[in-house]
Amino acid sequence: MSSSTPSPGNPLASPVALAILCYLIWGLVPLFYLPIHAFGGGALEIIAHRSVWAVICAGALVWATKQWPEVFRAFRSPQLRWMLLLTSALVATNWGVYVWAVTNGHTIESSLGYYLNPLLNMAAGAVLFRERLDNWGKGAIALAAIGVIIQTLALGHVPWIALILAVTFGSYGILRKQLAINALAGLFVECAYMFVPAIIYLIWFETTGQGHFFAFSHAFWFMMTGPITVLPLTLFSYVARRLPLSTMGFIQFISPTSTLVIGLFQGEPFTPLRAASFAFIWAGAMVFAFGAWRRLKAIKPVEAS
Repeated sequence: MSSSTPSPGNPLASPVALAILCYLIWGLVPLFYLPIHAFGGGALEIIAHRSVWAVICAGALVWATKQWPEVFRAFRSPQLRWMLLLTSALVATNWGVYVWAVTNGHTIESSLGYYLNPLLNMAAGAVLFRERLDNWGKGAIALAAIGVIIQTLALGHVPWIALILAVTFGSYGILRKQLAINALAGLFVECAYMFVPAIIYLIWFETTGQGHFFAFSHAFWFMMTGPITVLPLTLFSYVARRLPLSTMGFIQFISPTSTLVIGLFQGEPFTPLRAASFAFIWAGAMVFAFGAWRRLKAIKPVEAS
């Protein structure tokens, strides 16, 4: 029996728990950025520290799992080098917009982006890879589109934060799926590209007296940006091979829901029109997850035969 197949005596308890932990960490990430913002740290300083500490954490895990040959192969391959540079730019943009959003009173709008992400991936699959959309998929995308339109009316402008987050993370996922490199080794290479500009910026920032790192309580929060970046991705790469798509489809909505709750506790406005927008987004998400469950259920009898 392969490692990706659960035994009858263990009904996916451990992978499910790890998946929940993974998406909880992603959803609770704003709680690590808000204290930094409270003592004066801005989005650029947070992103620079995140890049530095993430490459240190990823490097330690690469060493522990003996994946350095995979890293060296990526740097030797022109195609992998350039593609990982592109994915690095996408993830840096995603990080930057997300950190700016949660530290400037737009946490709720950032959560919308991650509700939209799986639906955007489904639409991209249909457009870019000619994947067939069933009625459940079309319904989910239609509901999400209505939600975005209502959100635009509620905000008085296009929800560009949510759309940029959804597009950058969705594009990142599409490109990474096509690259023949382990998730952890790929993350290390991406962070390595960000490391040099990040460390140069931080040295300049600290020497000009604008930095906030050299205080024990401050340093702790900055250093934690590394583990909260690398740990959930490592968990995700483990559980994604061990859980059905339908299960992952439901669990992944823990992340934006947690972020939404944080935004509400911050006192961000949640008007009836905005609530209606999220109702359509949630409906689309549930239809997406139900459609994935039905597709998986239809495949199982075929595999059994």
